[in-house]
Amino acid sequence: MARFVTIAYGDRNGYDRTAAAVRDAAHKHDAWLQAHGAVMGVAGTPVQVRNHDDAGVSTTAGAFLRSELPIAGFALIEAADVEEAVARVSGTPCAVAHGVVEVWPLESP
Repeated sequence: MARFVTIAYGDRNGYDRTAAAVRDAAHKHDAWLQAHGAVMGVAGTPVQVRNHDDAGVSTTAGAFLRSELPIAGFALIEAADVEEAVARVSGTPCAVAHGVVEVWPLESP
């Protein structure tokens, strides 16, 4: 099985305008993913880390990524291929509640 990092983007407005039954089904879908090995989390406040030329660590509060929707969460999932990974995340809250989920294959260095 291959591993994929998923990044979910969404906001409260999109969530609130989605039917409660759809949201409930999406949360059950997340619970199913977790029961089948997905590691999931809600996005907290990020910190940027730099250590250019190994000359000393500096940090900056805040995100480097920019999007019209805020990052809502992350997951690490396993799937046979990207098509299966897409199918697995297509029922998650951000995917169904007017947000978006990116699927990034994790490749070995």
